[in-house]
This record gives sequence, C-alpha cells and structure tokens, in this order.
Amino acid sequence: QVQLVESGGGLVQPGGSLRLSCAASRTIYSGYVMGWYRQAPGKQRELVATFTSGGIINYANFVKGRFTISRDNAKNTVYLQMNSLKLEDTAVYYCNLGFAGGSIWGQGTQVTVSS
Repeated sequence: QVQLVESGGGLVQPGGSLRLSCAASRTIYSGYVMGWYRQAPGKQRELVATFTSGGIINYANFVKGRFTISRDNAKNTVYLQMNSLKLEDTAVYYCNLGFAGGSIWGQGTQVTVSS
C-alpha cells in the first residue's frame, strides 16, 4: 500500500507564497492521476491541480496563473507551488493518488492565508 506524506503548509500573508510537497512511499510507474485537492471549513473538497502519469496537467480555474504543480520522479514527490495567495485559499490541502481500483489520500496540510 502506497502512503502519501504532505508537508509545507503554514501561515502566510495575502500575496505570499508557499510550496507544498507530497512524497509517495514508493514509485508508481504508470496509469495514475496524482495531485492536490483542498477543503475549506464548511465546504466540500475540491480539485486544485492534478497531472496524469502521461503528463497531462489540469488546474482549477481559481488557481490558474498562481499555482504550479510539478513532480520529481526520482524522489516520488509532487509539489504545489502557490503564489499570490488569497484569503480564500485558506484550507486543508490534501494530496491524492488515483489509480485503477482505488484512491489514496494524504493526511492533509493546513494552509492559512491571513493578514
């Protein structure tokens, strides 16, 4: 069973930046979708950004131009670079790995944007 461990959350002022990391416990070679979701208090979990094993990237409209998803295959790690953060970006951010037959979630990391 693959495990996902997120890190990099914290408190940042509006306009600031954070980089989230999600490390998988082993290599996933193909046939997967990996990415980031978030859940704000009182709201449903929503997609932020994902990429497929084939390299197709998808961003939610509300983060286009501000967030960048990337991966380091050698480290089995996915990153989410978040720039120009807004108050409404405050949420718990979850890493997700989807594959045929299942889906795995990380434990989540809190991102708080506040002045």
